[in-house]
Amino acid sequence: MRVGSALIVLVCAVLGSSQAFAQACPEAMQSARRLVLVTVSDLSSSTATMRLYERAQPGADWRRVGGVERVNVGSRGVAWGRAFRALAAAGEPVKTEGDKRTPAGIYAIGRPFGFGPSPLANYLRLQPDNVCVEDPASPAYNTIATAEAVHHANSRDNMGVMPRYRRGLIVEYPTDAASRAGSCIFIHIWKGPSLGTSGCVTMPERRVAALQKFASEQPTVLALLPEAALRKLDDCLSLTATTAEAH
Repeated sequence: MRVGSALIVLVCAVLGSSQAFAQACPEAMQSARRLVLVTVSDLSSSTATMRLYERAQPGADWRRVGGVERVNVGSRGVAWGRAFRALAAAGEPVKTEGDKRTPAGIYAIGRPFGFGPSPLANYLRLQPDNVCVEDPASPAYNTIATAEAVHHANSRDNMGVMPRYRRGLIVEYPTDAASRAGSCIFIHIWKGPSLGTSGCVTMPERRVAALQKFASEQPTVLALLPEAALRKLDDCLSLTATTAEAH
């Protein structure tokens, strides 16, 4: 009976580990050629460091390009995205709507956006009446729409008139109204070097512009992680010893 119990525990541990790895290394990472790595010293930090990487082909090790830059994250820090909750240690927060935390995990970087015209592929030019819906009761939850189309939504981010959205990138953060796991996650211009966000990643405008170009040229992912979790994700991130020393 004891042997059987031990076997069950071992099988559960293996399955749990497999599920955690599957969550930690999403499909977007397999085809990504560029990586935006944002790390925080701990989950309560509202400031982070950003490093950029590229690789010659999927599956190869990442090579760092450029220097280390400071960026801002949630004013209350970082919480694990719901899709990555298996990686959370005991007591570590999981992202919820309105918690003012940025979701930790690995996500594809989507469309660039802004107020003016742009030659960038798949660019979304915002209009003054564009909003992003943060109300889980709305059918338009976590989408960019017109204010008229979602006038019933109780919570929305008025993107089309806020200067910080003059340039940005959509983070393909998986969420839904039922889970209330957060919404409208972007990379965009910061309000100031020491001001945290409601859940986005922010930086100076010139860096947002450079990142838009960087992400438009190859499939790109954002890995936003606490420093302590990097080693847990070695198999997914494929960071070399040289890369690790750079941290």
